[in-house]
Formats: sequence, structure tokens, C-alpha cells
Amino acid sequence: MAEGRTRLVVVGGGTAGWIAALMLQRHAASTNRAIDIVVVESSRIPTIGVGEGTTAVFRQVLMDLGIDETDFVRRTGATVKFGIRHKDWRRKGHCYDGPIDDPNLLALSRQLMPGEQQSMLHIYAVATGRSVADIHLFGELMQRRKSPFGLDGDELVPAGPFQHAFHFDQAKVGAYLREITAGVELIDAEVAELRRDAETGNIEALVMTDGTELAGDFFVDCTGFRRKLIGEGMGARWISYQDHLPVNRAMPFWLDHDETEDIAPFTLAWAQEAGWMWAVPTQERIGCGYVYSDAFTTPDEAKCEIERALGREIEPRADLRFDSGRLDRAWIGNCLALGLSSSFLEPLEATSIHGTIVQLMLFTRFFFDKACSADDTTRQRYNDAVSRQLGDFRDFINLHYVGERDEPFWRHARGECMNEATRDMLAFCTENMPRRADFQPFPGDLPHINEQLFYPVLDGLGHLQRTVAKSEMAASPKVRAHARKATDAHVRDYKKAAGNCLGHRRYLELVAEGAVSFRWQ
Repeated sequence: MAEGRTRLVVVGGGTAGWIAALMLQRHAASTNRAIDIVVVESSRIPTIGVGEGTTAVFRQVLMDLGIDETDFVRRTGATVKFGIRHKDWRRKGHCYDGPIDDPNLLALSRQLMPGEQQSMLHIYAVATGRSVADIHLFGELMQRRKSPFGLDGDELVPAGPFQHAFHFDQAKVGAYLREITAGVELIDAEVAELRRDAETGNIEALVMTDGTELAGDFFVDCTGFRRKLIGEGMGARWISYQDHLPVNRAMPFWLDHDETEDIAPFTLAWAQEAGWMWAVPTQERIGCGYVYSDAFTTPDEAKCEIERALGREIEPRADLRFDSGRLDRAWIGNCLALGLSSSFLEPLEATSIHGTIVQLMLFTRFFFDKACSADDTTRQRYNDAVSRQLGDFRDFINLHYVGERDEPFWRHARGECMNEATRDMLAFCTENMPRRADFQPFPGDLPHINEQLFYPVLDGLGHLQRTVAKSEMAASPKVRAHARKATDAHVRDYKKAAGNCLGHRRYLELVAEGAVSFRWQ
């Protein structure tokens, strides 16, 4: 950045804003950059918590920031997430799990020549007719509603080497991150307009509703759907994904936990007649919502449908219309958009917070030093990477709609909304089993969707061919024998580890009582 101290202004708090402040602060400290970070967050703009799931990258950020996991869980009411349970997506009565761990990365699985182990265990599972979730530690923990920890005295012992994810109320997480952040100036104000340089178009200062001004060198827009900086002031244009993602309304509501059952350590995605319902368990309650298409049902009909499915009445907290998509440019001049300011995709695969974190990783690793002096080419490199990330998310979600259901909505989604990437993937899978090398890595090899996430969806929807998998295994008896040995050993270890793990509810109770501790490995 510029010589001397640089003022970096984050507008909007919440989860995205405070994660941005913390990650940028940490990067500046680790690279000896002299910056002052200011967060502008208005107490007059309410933050609504509806329940949200993360990917494992969020836990990695907690570790990198030195945040105590048990403190985080206790003070935010978070729960553990091992993956997503997809109910009725292929057809009514069918269910499949998408655990987020990768057994191919375990030591026993990697005792082959480089490259040979890519997806070896997943291919073997398909060849032998078993669900790919059955060969995952997290699949076992999902089925048994366990936590990821056993107990040694008062110390939590991880069941395996994999990073789990979380469910939480994002309003509580934003408040928690704000509370633990030190060395960042907080201004309680609301932005009315921007004062921009007449020649460059860059933001010189924010003009608040009370007439005061806040100058800065670089600005981060975390104002959510308002896009107060990047949209209103800097002229970013919205690119819709509605042709490929067929839902456009969301009806959020809450449910109470069933006290006779353990708390689910997974997100439920339950397909309905005109969309799907999410259920995200926090410690206090379950955040739910029906995401649907108003071309195939009305809000009143959607409410009735959910009540029939649940066997109880619900109290919708809102009925929101949305347009999935992204900005044409997430970085314009000296303004960077993150979170909902940058994009919004239906909440099927926890892409929102994941995307924010990976975009921050990308920015800090490759662009932070040039942020205030970047030229159009530099900004275009970043924008191209973000565009590619969100396009891949769109394509992955699009795949989920290619099942066997025969209601009008599902025929529309499978036919008119199926995009070219999904068609290519399905055509590829008629004669091949996907491998890591078939997926282009994200810049810097940062976390991104790959074959490990595609396998449960492709398998669960019936798009992987057992004959192809058997043929690929038969082509290398050595690999097949090793896959059998590794699978048997892993599954045996998973069952033993799961048996030693605390139940999910019991783990949360012990954390709430402050009776256990966890030490990052």
C-alpha cells in the first residue's frame, strides 16, 4: 500500500465485515504493514440471524486468528457441521449424505505412486455398490449424531485429522467477532453518500447521515444487499444467475429442537415440490426456510406445503424475493465488495461465508500490497478469479437439480435450467470416474470445490456408473487391492472412533459449562 500509515475502512459489520477486519489486520501485522482499520457499523441497521452453515475453511480461520474454539462455540451458540443431508432430491423417499472430509488424504490411502490415489476410495466405493458417504469418518459421525471429539479427562481429543464446519446464528457471530477484536476503531454511523475524486473516481471519504465525513485510502463494502459503496457509488452491475438457479424466493422460520433426539451435526436440505427447505441447527433452535420458485407456487401455497411436510404450523419471519448472481466487478477503484455486497447464491452448499473467506485469502496473498496503487489489469486479475469462483459455485449448485423428480418445477430445473457445465459433467461421467486432476485448481491452490465434493452429489443423484468404476478398478489390480485394504481399515477405525466420541448434545453441554478445553494441534 502507500507509504506511511494507510487507513482501511470496512463499511458494514456482521460476520463478513468483522472477518474482513480480523483477517486484514492479521495479514498486515504478519507483513509489518502500517495500517489503521476502521469499521463503520450502524446500530440502527438490524442484523437478522436466520441460521447459517459454513465450510471447514471457517474453522481454519479460527485457528489462524488464534480464536479458542470452545469459547467461540459457547458464546455464539454454534453447533458442529459434518456435511449436508440431501433428502428427496433424487426422488421422494431417497436420501444421501455429503460429508466434507476426504478419506483419500489419509496416510494409508496415499501409500501408492503419486497420482494413483486420486479418488481411489470413492471409485472403489462406487465399484462395490456402496454409498460414497459410507467410507467417510464424517459420514459415520453424521449417522450417529456425534461430536468430533472424545474426552481425555477434561481435554477434547479429535476423532480424526479432518476440519469440521459449524452452524450458527450469524448475528451472534458478528457480535462475538466485534467483541474480541482489538486495535480496530469502531464508528457507529450510517453512510449517506460517497465523496469521490473527480479525476480517478476513487472514494475520498464517506459522508454520514449526520453530515460528518470519514476519509480513507481503501474501502471494503460489507453492507450486504444494499451495496452502499460498490453499487450506489461505484457503479457495479449485477449479473443474474437466474437462468441456471431456478429458485427466487425464501421463507425463513424457526423450529424448536426435539429434546428426545440428539442435535443433528449436519445441515438438512429437503427437496419440496417447488424448491427445497433448509434446516440449520444452532444450540438454541433450528433455523429453517423454504427456498422456492414463485413461478410454480405462491407464498401461501409454499407455507401450506411446508406445514404438510413438517406436520406442524410455522410462523414465517418474512418472504423474500431474491436474484442469485454476482457483481460484474467486485473490486472497482479503491473499493472491494465482500459477502452479500459481492454476490448471492441460494444457500445450498454454504458458499457465502466460504466465498468471503477465500476472496480475502486471495486478496491478502496476491493483491494487498498494491491495493491503493492497483491498475485496471491488477484489479481485473482479482475480478476474474472471483468471477470464476462464483461461476463454479453456480455450476455445482445447478447439478443438484438433475434428479428424477417429476413435478413441474423439477422438470423445468432439469430441462430448461441445466447449464452447459452440468451437461458436460454428466456426459463425462457416462464413461469416466472424476479425479482431482479433472478439476482446475483455484489460484494459489486456495480452497475450492473439487472432485471430493462432487462425488456424494453425483453418486447420490445416480450419475456415476458402477460398470465404469469396476472397469477402472479392474485395470489396476494393485490399486484395487490397496483400495479394498484402505477402505476396510478406515471404516473399522471410523466406527471405533465414533464409538469413543461424545454425543453432539453432550459435547455442547460440556462446552457451555466450561468443563472441557481444546488445544489446536
